Parts: sequence; structure tokens; C-alpha cells
Amino acid sequence: MKDQNCAYCMRGELLDKFGIFICDLDVSTLFLFKEQSHPGRCIVAYKDHVSEIVDISEEERIRFFADVTRAANAIHKAFNPDKLNYGMYGDTGKHLHMHLCPKYKDEYEWGGVFEMNPGKTLLTQEEYDAMIEKIKAAL
Repeated sequence: MKDQNCAYCMRGELLDKFGIFICDLDVSTLFLFKEQSHPGRCIVAYKDHVSEIVDISEEERIRFFADVTRAANAIHKAFNPDKLNYGMYGDTGKHLHMHLCPKYKDEYEWGGVFEMNPGKTLLTQEEYDAMIEKIKAAL
């Protein structure tokens, strides 16, 4: 089930505004978040257009969280953050997804909640490609 107005469902221009496809996982897709104030920040988006974690079966929730865990392990291996924050929001984009936001001591926003899209750090395509390769190698 897809929503024609959803970036995670339709990808293309809608997704290109904030994310880059990394790979498909078991029941979700892994994207690199373009805004990289927190190096390695990614999004894990569920495969279908559902709004809430309670909208999927227990088996699918287990598989979704296994995908999140796989992505989290890859981020830890590739970027060595001091902490990984997890955020599930979806107030406006009602598609089940989780932000995985690496945090580093003595750096941007340590000890606080991460901004959704601070717009401070955008990279070149080559830098994004290098980050994606590090994540893929760690998956």
C-alpha cells in the first residue's frame, strides 16, 4: 500500500529533498539523512504506508525493530558515536519511520534532543557516497 504524496512511498523528488536511498532491509528501507550535523544520521522507513507502530502485526514489529537494530549496528561500526538517539515522529509525514541520530560527546547537541532538520551541514555527492559505502560495508 502506497500513498502518492508520501516521500517514503514514492521516493523521487519528494525523498531527494531530505534523504538518499542506501538499501532495502527485511521489511523497511534505509536512507541516509542529507542533513549531516550528526555524521551517520539515517532513517529506517517501514515498507508500507502505515502511520503507527500499532498498525502492523507483532511479527512485522519484530522484523521492523530487527531492521532498526541492523542499521544501528552499522552506524556504530561505521561512525563510532558515543550514543545513538532514536526518534519516531510522523506528525506530518504519516509513514512509520525511525530517525537514527548518532551523537558525539562535546559536539553539536550533546546532552539534548536532536533537531529534526537543522540545515547546518550538507555534503557533496562524493561525501554522501563515501558515507553510504561505510554503512553498507558495516551492514
